[in-house]
Amino acid sequence: MYAITGITGKVGGALAAALLDAGLPVRAVTRDVAKAADWAARGCETTVAAMEDADALANAFTGAEAVFVLPPPDFDPELGYPEARRVIAAVHKAIERSRPSRVVCLSTIGADADEDNLLTQRTLMEQALATLPMPVTFLRPGWFLDNAAWDVSSAMDDGVVRSFLAPLDRPIAMVAAQDVGRTAAVLIRESWEGVRVVRLEGPSRVSPNDIAAAFSAAIGHPVRAEIVAREQWEAIFRSEGMRHPLPRIRMLDGFNEGWIDFPPNDPSVLKGHTDVRKVMACLVRAARAKDEHRYNGSR
Repeated sequence: MYAITGITGKVGGALAAALLDAGLPVRAVTRDVAKAADWAARGCETTVAAMEDADALANAFTGAEAVFVLPPPDFDPELGYPEARRVIAAVHKAIERSRPSRVVCLSTIGADADEDNLLTQRTLMEQALATLPMPVTFLRPGWFLDNAAWDVSSAMDDGVVRSFLAPLDRPIAMVAAQDVGRTAAVLIRESWEGVRVVRLEGPSRVSPNDIAAAFSAAIGHPVRAEIVAREQWEAIFRSEGMRHPLPRIRMLDGFNEGWIDFPPNDPSVLKGHTDVRKVMACLVRAARAKDEHRYNGSR
């Protein structure tokens, strides 16, 4: 049995689908049993557990051969990351009690960065779970290409992708969420000893200009990337409702200044198969389908 947290998201969903396609048993761990209905229909066991509830998580993980930990994202964390620390403590306690044979945890590029930033939440998770007595793998993917979903509307309507990454022609390590899930499905079935770190990026590095070009091909009209000036970031993020924008700002600084990255020319970094054009095309199709559904529903 493979217990999967975050199964209703893109990464957890791709992981679970790959395991089910291989004929393996999957237990869907969700905060709300209603959200697992589709997975129950596909033959998964379902159980309810909030990620900060150690007792519920221990019950969810009990009897599992392996556990996949997908920490919930917090893009506006309070100083000191108290919510992340509560989740980390609960997950650690639950795994200690349930004793699966192995654990795969979704981490991130930049989990090894020295400077405090939004991704430090994953650094803290790695530090804690590395003390567990069973084999643990930390899967560190690059920047998610799927984050460009935020840019679909402006690309379609205005022909512009507003980028916080700069310079516009500098490629960085990016990867599709479905490749992360598929890679996790391979890793969780392997045998290993101790703690290992697996880094993952796409088939080639991607720049903001590459994302704009991929949108242009998918939409059918020119799309350009445009830098958002750093001095505007805090005001923009606060206007979007953020109360603590500094960790996010420092994360972006890390990518732009190069202290969030994979080691250069590291042959151990795994490569996914889904390129930027395929991801942007999927995002555009999804947006158009949503618009068409909204239009048909309003008639």
